[in-house]
Amino acid sequence: MKHRDPEAAQDLSFSRRKPTGDNIERDICDHCGLINYDNPKIVVGSVVTYAEKFLLCRRAIEPRKGFWTLPAGFMEHGESVEEGAKREAREEANVEITLRNLLAVYSIPRLSQVQIMFCAEMLTPEFSAGSESLEVALFSWDEIPWTELAFPSVHWALTQFNGVKGQDVFAPFGNPDGANGNMFPVRQP
Repeated sequence: MKHRDPEAAQDLSFSRRKPTGDNIERDICDHCGLINYDNPKIVVGSVVTYAEKFLLCRRAIEPRKGFWTLPAGFMEHGESVEEGAKREAREEANVEITLRNLLAVYSIPRLSQVQIMFCAEMLTPEFSAGSESLEVALFSWDEIPWTELAFPSVHWALTQFNGVKGQDVFAPFGNPDGANGNMFPVRQP
């Protein structure tokens, strides 16, 4: 096995330009032409219920530390969206869930995110805060801390879930009309 001479290695430097045949500027290595594709990140999560209550996690990390969210996070390489949603519930709330169906797919352009949210149920009423949560709790609809939700998409998912509660079949939702994730809804549902 041959080792490269470190002094012979070139410095890495990238510049923004359009690759041949592309219409979007990308980071391209000035030495070898490698294109560094920086594509949107996929977030997976669930509206998790148990006995007509909603499972929420108070964030222990930034962004929005101290605010309430659904168990959700970035996908990992090699996992399906379903596996990712179940893993996030385990990591954030130490809870096992059963996924029922796809609730929504949201586009958050300013963050370059696609968020995929499921409807899910807890298998048992046992849960506790994981390493990314300060606390975890079950809330009835009227108890949800609407003014303390971490992200607009949490509000959307809870509201849309409530609108199809009890239905076995429905079309998955997307962003509410005109909403792009930059602002919270002006009032609670």
